[in-house]
Amino acid sequence: MSVNRVILIGNLGKDPELKHASSGTSVCRFSLATNERFKNKAGEPEQRTEWHSIVCFGRLAEVCGEYLAKGRLCYIEGTIRNRKWTDQDEKERKSFDIVATQMRMLSSSNGGEAKSKTESAKPTPQGRPSQNVAQPPDEDNPFEADESHVPF
Repeated sequence: MSVNRVILIGNLGKDPELKHASSGTSVCRFSLATNERFKNKAGEPEQRTEWHSIVCFGRLAEVCGEYLAKGRLCYIEGTIRNRKWTDQDEKERKSFDIVATQMRMLSSSNGGEAKSKTESAKPTPQGRPSQNVAQPPDEDNPFEADESHVPF
């Protein structure tokens, strides 16, 4: 048995880039920063920031492109995918993306709290997200509007 599942809560590093593939499918890319706070060996507080490359497809991509913006706090759930390509110098490169299947906005664009909007993309038999699946907000979800309830 194997599991490929990622859950991230972080802030967008830049505005999302929404494009359309030749097939007509919407594709949205953005970066997400997560922060980890810890004490170093000397006992002094430190913070480490990890940057994640997020990509989403279909209706979820359209929602992300329309509602997300640099600095917004959001919840992302998805899977890790690697991709390989050859750069301009003919060097083979590899990167890892998080293919988002769910997104929940945790802050409004004006910095205040916001009612969250959840979108999800359920995989089709071919492994690609379907384009028109939306999930209503969960009334009992701790991520609903107040980020102080985030359990970690």
